[in-house]
Amino acid sequence: MSDKPLADPMTAERIQELLDRSPFSRFFGIRVAAIDIPAATIVLAMELRPELERREGSGQWHGGALAGLIDTAGDFALALGLGAPVPTINFRVDYLRPAMTARLEATAKVRRAGRTVAIADIDVHDSEGRLVAIGRGTYGSQPG
Repeated sequence: MSDKPLADPMTAERIQELLDRSPFSRFFGIRVAAIDIPAATIVLAMELRPELERREGSGQWHGGALAGLIDTAGDFALALGLGAPVPTINFRVDYLRPAMTARLEATAKVRRAGRTVAIADIDVHDSEGRLVAIGRGTYGSQPG
């Protein structure tokens, strides 16, 4: 038997607590919208603020904000099964259309979790249900 305490179970509340401890996630206002631990899927949401706009007053999301949401969603999809966030190795984003609604949701699903490397696929939808971006993240499989 190990003397090491087990990590707290991953609940929506625990994930939100971890997000709120990160200055980056806190600045972006990332919120947990839904989790499905058996399916290794999480939905994270963000609300548009002037600091996240591409051009002041445009109402269009900056691509960097979408990329941050994508990376964070992929990371926490893996955290559902690993009990803690993991380091990003690489990720890519394909922007499919301008994101112009006040809210975005990123749905991340673990594609594969190996011993050392894990992959998550992420879809970002606007509040009208349109797919605005897709991403794929590669992460280390060991929390850290």
